[in-house]
Amino acid sequence: MKHLEGKIALVTGATRGIGKGIAISLGEAGAIVYITGRSLDKSLADDGISGSLADTCAAVEEVGGVCIPVQVDHSNDEQVLSLFDRIQDEQHGQLDLLVNNVFSGVQALSDAQGKPFWDFEPSLWDSCNNVGLRSHYVSSVFAARMMSKRNSGLICTISSWGGLSYIFGAAYGAGKSGCDRLAADMAVELKPYNIASLSLWPGIVGTEHISRLTSQMNENNATDQKNSLIAERYNWETPILTGRVIAALAADSNVMRRTGRVQIVAELAQHYRLVDQNGDRPVSLRSLRFLIPAALPVLRKYTWLIPDLKVPWLLLLLTTLKSPQI
Repeated sequence: MKHLEGKIALVTGATRGIGKGIAISLGEAGAIVYITGRSLDKSLADDGISGSLADTCAAVEEVGGVCIPVQVDHSNDEQVLSLFDRIQDEQHGQLDLLVNNVFSGVQALSDAQGKPFWDFEPSLWDSCNNVGLRSHYVSSVFAARMMSKRNSGLICTISSWGGLSYIFGAAYGAGKSGCDRLAADMAVELKPYNIASLSLWPGIVGTEHISRLTSQMNENNATDQKNSLIAERYNWETPILTGRVIAALAADSNVMRRTGRVQIVAELAQHYRLVDQNGDRPVSLRSLRFLIPAALPVLRKYTWLIPDLKVPWLLLLLTTLKSPQI
């Protein structure tokens, strides 16, 4: 259904991965979608994975959407300002949705995986959080200037379970925790202008990078329990699911009731009765249906026997997530 027809959306960092999936889903829902990235035409990134704005634009158009690619380096504030000036001029001041997704730290995190933070230069922080947390703040500033004049809008910031639990290291976790707090604090100031600000946590998303990692694990016959979650593609989501959830949020007349809060993609998919690209609906990473088979791989073929009950946050914080203690 084209329930976003007439809406203007911007997805930052959409040459591949989650950003690409979000752009496709928003186009599928009828929005005019602006997308940003550093590579306009086909190119090979530093990590050896290809992706370009042209590729994403073609994918959006393939599902009947309208896509406007804009080459932007999000480490350059002037280029970001020019992007919003362009949207302002072309859409007569209308911007209904901003998706803060751009992130340049994938290769740096891959290089640092398994080693302590002090084994690397302090620039690892910038690799994770310059084109990432800082970029989300900059884009939100310019988007809020447009949205506040129309007293409506939605800002979705893509974050991660790494905001509460150790995943890829200190720099990554601090950045994702910052994304969650940024979304929450922006919501306080945006609420009088009827603009919602949310932080979104996808689950295990089968991006190009994660898919390549999985292939490498399978080639190396990785069998330990920790790696098997990835190697078996257990409870994976595709980037399309995050996009469909954001499209549903953008069309929800009661979205303000969610402002300032962390939202879990799988739980929103269940709420809005959405399915992933393959017709499945992955469960939340705090569901017993995920946690028990994750700990006991033999049960992964029988997940339908396990109730889809969400573990209370307090219990997770005391055990699995182990948030900072006060």
